[in-house]
Amino acid sequence: MAALSWPGRFAKGGKNRFGLENQGYDNMQHNGLPRLKRRTLLAGMAALGAMPIKNAYALSVWDRLHNNSVVREANDGENSAAALDAISTTEPILSYDTAYNLQLAIAKYEALVANGGWEAITSDIFNLRIGSDRASVRMLKRYLIGTGDLSPDTRINDTFNGAVDAAVRLFQARHGLNADGIIGEDTLYAMAVPADFRLNQLRLNASRVPAIASQISDTYTLVNIPAATIEAVESGSVIQRHTAVVGRVDRPTPILHSKIYQINFNPYWHVPQSLVEKDLIHYMNEDPEYLNKFNIHAFNGAGQEVNPSDINWSTMDALNYTYRQEPGSENSLGHVKINFYNRFSVYLHDTPSKNLFDENDRFHSSGCVRVENVASLVAWILGGNGGWDQSAVEAVFNSGERLDVDVVRQIPIQTTYITAWANRQGVISFRDDIYQYDANNIVTFTE
Repeated sequence: MAALSWPGRFAKGGKNRFGLENQGYDNMQHNGLPRLKRRTLLAGMAALGAMPIKNAYALSVWDRLHNNSVVREANDGENSAAALDAISTTEPILSYDTAYNLQLAIAKYEALVANGGWEAITSDIFNLRIGSDRASVRMLKRYLIGTGDLSPDTRINDTFNGAVDAAVRLFQARHGLNADGIIGEDTLYAMAVPADFRLNQLRLNASRVPAIASQISDTYTLVNIPAATIEAVESGSVIQRHTAVVGRVDRPTPILHSKIYQINFNPYWHVPQSLVEKDLIHYMNEDPEYLNKFNIHAFNGAGQEVNPSDINWSTMDALNYTYRQEPGSENSLGHVKINFYNRFSVYLHDTPSKNLFDENDRFHSSGCVRVENVASLVAWILGGNGGWDQSAVEAVFNSGERLDVDVVRQIPIQTTYITAWANRQGVISFRDDIYQYDANNIVTFTE
């Protein structure tokens, strides 16, 4: 079978996995990057082994995991935990440490690309998992050796064993995918990305990271949009990480720098006019009971409640009214809303749709950011107020009480766009160019 045609869902003129036209790979063929050459894998590995870098990058990640005895023959939990540990250091993504680590990663990938990159994979590896015993496992092993996720001493045979399982999970963790050890669709397409494209990602982000890092303090909240994750940084170290859901492609989360100033417990949700026009009118035409089902009330310009049946939903008449969802289990903001100053009317918040946090592609919102395990983040934000530990936050959640709390220590918040980074363990992470900022070579952002 022929090698997968990458970018596949990312090709110029085609559709990416998010259903939008992509400028993709063609725009990345600049800055003197060579096209991927298919030289022998062993030559590439030999060149990497000769690199004069005396730090974590001189060892493969697999070697460090193996030396720490965390690779198990068939223990899913331990292999997943090891993969996640490899990417979960205390270094913030926006730091000078990351900027330095990116330079080391660039040197590694320059040598890799110069020697042909990693072997191209085909769809024959689709759905491989531990216990698989077929010829395509050989291709997978050679690929994982090329990416540095599997030891070069691995025996190339048909057996998908515990070491391969650990390597696949590490690859998945580095690419922000669920570390299940199975070559599913998202893993297959991440593996189809060539090394020279990844090198260009590293170069772009090596310019982004120090520029933004120079503008922030030692304590802040970071939303990294392509990763759909949040870091709570205290005194220069990450003390919490949270999975997030961010804006979809046609309603992106904006890049901004601000301060968190207020927490709304068990909030009302005032439906933005843009969502009334784009969504609510459509929903009401599909189901006239939609507002009642989700406990949303309509009000006229005088603040008087009106019956939804009195609104002409077949026209734009609905835009003459405001809509408020009551606190409760169906509230779109969940138990809490985290406010920060901005002109985009966006904020962080809880959600009743917790299942979204389990997805690989968490780009579902209309610009705001949903936060998993939000109670611990709120407790940290309110740390300067006194008396607000996580149990106190959860108690207010459970009480249903409407409560607004001004933040004494206003925490800076930065939303940004980092698609490649590296940590001091030598682990290099990549994310999809969801908003096409890489494809358009955008290094600096204006709010």
